[in-house]
Amino acid sequence: MPPAPTFSFAIFCRNECDKDCPLIRAQTRPLPAHGSQRGGKVSTTTETTGTSERQVAHIYNAAVAASAISAAWDIGLLDELRDQGTVDAEEYADRRDLDADSTVGLLRALASVDIVRRDGARAEPAALFDEVYRTRSFFHWLMRGSGGLFREAPEAMRNENRSGSFYQRDSAAIARACREISKFCYDPWFHRAVNGLDFPLTTVADLGCGSGERIMQVLRQFPEARGIGIDVAEPALADATEDAARAGLSDRLLFLHADVLEMAAHPSFAEVQLVTCFMMGHDFWPRENCIRQLRRIRALFPAVRRLILGDATRSVGTPDRELRTFTLGFELAHDLMGTFIPTVTDWESVFEEGGWTLRWKHMIDIAVGEVVFELDPA
Repeated sequence: MPPAPTFSFAIFCRNECDKDCPLIRAQTRPLPAHGSQRGGKVSTTTETTGTSERQVAHIYNAAVAASAISAAWDIGLLDELRDQGTVDAEEYADRRDLDADSTVGLLRALASVDIVRRDGARAEPAALFDEVYRTRSFFHWLMRGSGGLFREAPEAMRNENRSGSFYQRDSAAIARACREISKFCYDPWFHRAVNGLDFPLTTVADLGCGSGERIMQVLRQFPEARGIGIDVAEPALADATEDAARAGLSDRLLFLHADVLEMAAHPSFAEVQLVTCFMMGHDFWPRENCIRQLRRIRALFPAVRRLILGDATRSVGTPDRELRTFTLGFELAHDLMGTFIPTVTDWESVFEEGGWTLRWKHMIDIAVGEVVFELDPA
């Protein structure tokens, strides 16, 4: 297995900067006079406030920049900067029928945390641009896909509200983000598992298919195979259906709108040999639930010969100030949603009871403890 890529991007400055740091250069200012007088003089207090003020401003600006990253990806601005090496916001806005002031403001937000260098309406990539571009889908998942969840966090945290559909997320944005996340967090190891199949593949089913990209990749690799994509999010399935048509795969690919956790048997399931499930396995938990879901997969797909399961796992023992990009947002979001995130050890403890034998484990751990399990029916 190739060594996993490493990522070191962080928006927030955690250094113990000295007074010469340009971001947090200390400033002093007198506080308003107060207290008693001594000898006819009013005592005043002078406090060094520059460091904490700049650090807090940086936190605030970084929060704005996180939204700007997501928006800049959506409107093609990040791609323009990567491909052209520079952008004139006013010209770009005119070409894309965007508001010019907002476009300049977006660049200003990116410049505030060293993603771009800005001179008026013109900007070019700065120190953090490459890493932000690489991880842009994390920001999209957080700000566009899960923005509603975090906005309503106080309500979601109240126990009286935590039942039924008590939060909102943008399923289409989540699907788009996950498609990109998969490219560097899962795809190389997924393709290794698929290339290692020891049986002729005729039918594959993808649970929680989202954008449909994964199952379409399999069908491109196996031109005689047929596929079934299953997802509960109708907007994601609508996009997937359009993408499959553009790819010329509609005649070999069926999309079903169903909740994987509750779906009934379908005639198309009878001949499925390969089942894949990525970035939704944590929805099977807690433990007894997960065992039941694993057994259901065996029953729903009676001809299955391999289950390839890829998912994030909960971080263990990582200090709060050393969490990588995406880990904190992913784990807090799922805490708010009431979704248990298992550890690798948790996963390994359920396979036998769930009716599966662990064939191979690919430890990836790029952002959120990613792992891919290859499982055979026991």
